[in-house]
Amino acid sequence: MVSINAYVRQHFSPLDMQSDRAVQAKYRLPRAEIQRLITPVSPHIRCNFALNPEVQLLAVLRFYAVGSFLDVVGDGTGLSKASVSRSVAAVTPILLRHARTRIKMPTTRDEVRQVHQGFHPVAGIPWVIGVVDGTLIPIHNPSLVDPCWIGRKHYAAINTQVVVDHNGLLTDIVASYLVTPVTNPATPQEERFNETHTRTRTKVERVFGIVKSRYRCIHRSSGGLRLSPLKCCRVIVVTAMLHNNAVRVGADEPPPVDDEEEHSEDEAPNPAPRDV
Repeated sequence: MVSINAYVRQHFSPLDMQSDRAVQAKYRLPRAEIQRLITPVSPHIRCNFALNPEVQLLAVLRFYAVGSFLDVVGDGTGLSKASVSRSVAAVTPILLRHARTRIKMPTTRDEVRQVHQGFHPVAGIPWVIGVVDGTLIPIHNPSLVDPCWIGRKHYAAINTQVVVDHNGLLTDIVASYLVTPVTNPATPQEERFNETHTRTRTKVERVFGIVKSRYRCIHRSSGGLRLSPLKCCRVIVVTAMLHNNAVRVGADEPPPVDDEEEHSEDEAPNPAPRDV
């Protein structure tokens, strides 16, 4: 029985047994995009513990989608919780190598112009190259005792800040191109500016909701990432990269998760509009 299971894990592809709709629902990416992802990463994934690279990658994508090792085990793949955990630890750094080319700010004149034109109809603010906001990614690690990870909401989390473009792509963290709201608006013009600033900022809030719904491992409903802080940071970046892949190929948006959004630590309970 052991040798049969080992053979199946080495040669069986879970993708072959599922419809296109089921593949996208389960792994959050279309079949063709997963296959394109397998090609560059497979040579770097060790074929160990009787799991071929494709099975390991699919187990990792499924973990990102549901946020629970046990849920992946319960899918009937024949994997143990330890195997899924090892796959996440091994494959995530390999996927991370591709993040720099998939998460990037516009660089050419034409790319910048497209972003400017994409944002302008939202609220009429000119020359916007991206919207900036932060969110808390909860983590859950019983061995984590450093109080620096505990925020004002009394749970451990990683404070994450991103830049989002008009298409809902995560582009990077940036310290320039910032347009800040007026702290104490004293004229109708300043009040209108703050209003348009808020309307533009909702773009990034909506993207946060989509990313966390697409990859439940970074959503608070999953109970928090049960990994070390360093590995949590890697997973956060990789899920951002995979979200960009999904957006670029027009993948269906996942159903929303009803839960209170976790804002960044530097955001007040009743915040003014954030930087754009």
